[in-house]
This record gives sequence, structure tokens and C-alpha cells, in this order.
Amino acid sequence: MIYLDNAATTAPYPEVADVMRSVMDSYYGNPSSLHHLGVESEKVLQQSRGVAAKLLGVQPGEIVFTSGATESNNLAIKGIAFQYQNRGKHIITTAIEHPAVYDVCKQLEHFGFEVTILPVDRNGVISLEDLKAAIRNETILVSIMHVNNEVGSVQPLREIGAVLKNYPKLFFHVDAVQGYGKLPVHPKEWEADLVSLSAHKFHGPKGTGLLYVRKGIDLFPLMVGGGQEGGYRSGTENLAGIVGMVKAMRMSKEKFEANPEYVRSLRNRLWDSLDQWEECKVNSPKEGAPHILNFSLPGLKSEVLLHALEDKQICISTKSACSSKVDRPSRVLLAMHVGESRARSSLRISLSYSNTEAEVHAFLTSLYQVVPQLKQMLKVT
Repeated sequence: MIYLDNAATTAPYPEVADVMRSVMDSYYGNPSSLHHLGVESEKVLQQSRGVAAKLLGVQPGEIVFTSGATESNNLAIKGIAFQYQNRGKHIITTAIEHPAVYDVCKQLEHFGFEVTILPVDRNGVISLEDLKAAIRNETILVSIMHVNNEVGSVQPLREIGAVLKNYPKLFFHVDAVQGYGKLPVHPKEWEADLVSLSAHKFHGPKGTGLLYVRKGIDLFPLMVGGGQEGGYRSGTENLAGIVGMVKAMRMSKEKFEANPEYVRSLRNRLWDSLDQWEECKVNSPKEGAPHILNFSLPGLKSEVLLHALEDKQICISTKSACSSKVDRPSRVLLAMHVGESRARSSLRISLSYSNTEAEVHAFLTSLYQVVPQLKQMLKVT
């Protein structure tokens, strides 16, 4: 099996599975308990918090462990919106955000908030001038993703952060889920107030994530109860998942720093081949993220081609895994003005350090075989 759907999820590192088993066997105490089993579990929890903070260049007290990106994004956006609504009820986001941001912002409209959706250009990047023009006195939050999960466009976060620094009353949230382990993630350099991560996007366990919350920020909690995670996220911590996530964070960062161009070299080979193919339209920007490549073959349904490749033991996707079962064209590609035909026939390849040049070659060979076959079948029928 050739797995090229790493933007949807990644296979956990074997070392991650091993350490999670060890934690479940040896540190099963509740970190909130006062007996020695609880105290030992609490020590492991705080050690993990410290390592995660060091990897991100922030303070341990600024790390909140969550169940994943969806919870992190909800906590960041709703937590700011409800806590600071006395300052204003205006939020800014972009047209190509993941549903875990886009739909949250749209939901807040039912609570009286107003949301401005920034457009993007053909490369899926916002305009700083559009951002500046959208900011009002009542703006309290700007939420802009690091790397787009469908096409791999990368937003200029340092420049965005420099703009927003001039507005001390508003907060800056970054969904960095698709960036970690593939590009540098630096909350402080971005001037970000909140940053979301999800473990299963960088070879950690599903159901585990974190939210960086800059010191001094208060959030309205979505879940109350025992007061864990500084009161922001009540509920007994998933200690094995947290330890597994932090190990995956460290390993992914080490792999990237040891060979930062490896995954991009695989993507470049795919790009060059597909871009030279007359009937293929590449939708991703050439200088996008190193691991995501989106392309279209107008006239062919993306689901049909996906299953034809699956028959050859190759796994890719049509769009965001969270939206892939919805029968409508990609909202992201429509926002990039590629047209409905391309938006409906789009496919996404997403790579990791586990992929090889041989796998890329096998994918291209299979693609060039199945496309003529499918087109011939369409003519016959």
C-alpha cells in the first residue's frame, strides 16, 4: 500500500505507540490525585508540557492540552469571542479556513457576532491590504491558518502578525495544524496569541492536541468541571496521548531540521510531472507547503479516479477529509477562482517523511495508466 493522504492523518511512529503503552502500564494514576500514583502521573504531565513548550519556543504555562485541533480551534475562537465580547463582536477570518475554524466563526453569527471573510488570490493567499481594511474598532479576533489543508498555500504570518501588533485590543489565532513538522512553527515570531496543533497530523495519536495561549490572555472555557488545564479545559488529562503527542512533536521536528528539503523534493517531482501534462491542471501554488499538491483532471469525477488508484493500492484524497463525503465542489478551490469544473475534479496528494521516490514514481505510473482507461470507458458508455 502506498499512502499519500498524510494531510488527512499520519501513521503513528512506532516509538510513539511504544511510549504510550509504557505510560498506560506505569502511569495510570489520575494526575489530580494526591497519592503517589497521581503525583507521578502529574510529574509526567508537567514534563510533557515543558517539552512541548520548548519545542514551540513558549512557556510551559502557555500550553493547554486538548483533544485535537477541532477543540483547540473552538476553544481559541469561542473562548476569545465570549470572554471579550464587551470590546466588540467582530471577527476576521479567511475564505479557505478548515471547517473547524470557518464553521465556528459562522456559528458565532447566531450569537450576534459579525464575521468578515477575507478573499484569497489564485495562490490561496490573503492580501495584507484587505486585512488592514477589514479591521474595525470592534474587531476582537483575527483567525488565519498557517498552511491550507487542501492546496498547501502558506499565509505570510510574520507580516500578518506585524500588522496586527498595531491593534492591541484584538487577538491573533493561528490554526497551525498542517504546518508543524513540515515548516517552522514559531508562535512568538508570528506575534500570535493562540496557536492550535493536532497530534495525528505529525505521526502522533488521534484525539490529542494542544492550544498555545499567550500569557495574560483569559479564555471563556467551553467545558467546566474539575478545572484541569488551568481551568480552560476540564476533564482528566489523556496522559498517554499527551506523552505520545509530545514525542511525535520532537521526532517530527528533528526529522524536518535534519533534512528540511526531503519532502519538498518529492513534491517538486510530482509538480513537474503533473504540470507538464496537458490535460492536468495543478491547483496548488508552486511555492506552497512542501507536503501538499492539489490537481484536477477536468472531465473526470475525482471519486472515480480515487477508487481507480485505490485498486492499485494507492491512497490519496479528494479534499479535506472532514469534507470529503459532502457532494459539493471544494469551497477552497472556488475561493481561489479555479472554476467549478476543476473544483469538482480535484485530488490531493499529501506526503510525509515516510514516503519515498519509488512511491512517487509508482503513483505517477499508475495515474498515467488509469486516466486514459477511465476516459475510454466514458466514451464507451
